[in-house]
Amino acid sequence: MARTNLPLLLVDNSNMMTILNDGEFKCASLTFEEAKAIIDMHDEDDIIRCFSGNDLEEIVYKYLNIENRHFEFKHIQDMRVGQDAIAFKLYITPSETQPIIQTPIGSQAKKVQNIYVCCEYISRLK
Repeated sequence: MARTNLPLLLVDNSNMMTILNDGEFKCASLTFEEAKAIIDMHDEDDIIRCFSGNDLEEIVYKYLNIENRHFEFKHIQDMRVGQDAIAFKLYITPSETQPIIQTPIGSQAKKVQNIYVCCEYISRLK
């Protein structure tokens, strides 16, 4: 696909609400396989990354098994009619157990929280 006027947006918890300011939207849960298929359907030029942070990018590439591409970063205020987005929603809960592990450099680290990720597909209708 060539660059379109309505690129696919990749968003997270912190910036999802900035794209949903005005209009009518449809949201649907996505499996990781569906999110991967949608991202793989788009060229690198047709996707805008609206979040910053290596942790989430690692989740997108490593755990969704998506080819490591360098999506352009932009701060987007509003989605346009007909535009789609994939939201990576992070849920962080306290750890019920605190196992201690040895890090690669020999120090100890304790588990303090669990991080969960789910995906949603968002389309602006009007």
